Amino acid sequence: MKLSVAGKGGVGKTFIAATLARLLAREGYNVLAVDADSNINLASSLGIPREEAEGIIPLSENSKLIEERTGFPPGSSYGVIFRMTPTVNDIVDRFGVVGPDGVKLLVMGTVRAADKGCMCPAYALLRVLMQHLLIQRREIVIMDMEAGLEHLGRGTTRRMDSMLVVVEPGMKSIETLRRIRRLASELEIREVLAVGNKIRSDDERRFIEESVREADIPIAAYIPYDPVVVEADLKGRSPLDIDDRSPAIASISNLKEYLKERYKF
Repeated sequence: MKLSVAGKGGVGKTFIAATLARLLAREGYNVLAVDADSNINLASSLGIPREEAEGIIPLSENSKLIEERTGFPPGSSYGVIFRMTPTVNDIVDRFGVVGPDGVKLLVMGTVRAADKGCMCPAYALLRVLMQHLLIQRREIVIMDMEAGLEHLGRGTTRRMDSMLVVVEPGMKSIETLRRIRRLASELEIREVLAVGNKIRSDDERRFIEESVREADIPIAAYIPYDPVVVEADLKGRSPLDIDDRSPAIASISNLKEYLKERYKF
């Protein structure tokens, strides 16, 4: 099962990706959590200690690795000839960090470039690695994606089994969902599902329900606003390590069961 979690910035996608990964790992699944966001926060949401998380170098910034595999370091001038199909099958084992419940974390990062269509050594490495994770790896892969539509523009989510788009009550979040839905069909993503998050009232739930229905997208879960999530963020910890029975955690557990039933894994 290959799953990406996307949405507008600040909607809670990292919290949902990390919690879903740990809950699946607790059931005995081999889970690889991939941080493909420029704001690399998945480690803390997984419960990896800050001291260890701060020592992780995103693959997109690992100059030695990029030069070793492509023949040129990041930032090489336009027009250089580098290897377009670098070897990547050992990267998870070399650079993956094992976190709580046995979840393995791989921090990819993103390539910052003015021209989104450019091909540079760092992007070549990440592109090939992404396809390796989606096609050849046998574990459950859960990717925490860049906020907004950047990842869809680069095509890095191509061939995902499913994309969870996290939405909160608000038109900006819903509009991002609609735009992602339109682009996803071009990238061989089998299905887009919506997850309503930070819901405080019946009115907010109805707003999400009605808005998503208009976009013809199934709703996989509704997750309530939960002070435990705020507390965890303030402390730099995983909500699971503060209260694994809180309302938001319980809702993500229901989401886990929904996905298992829907995709038969």
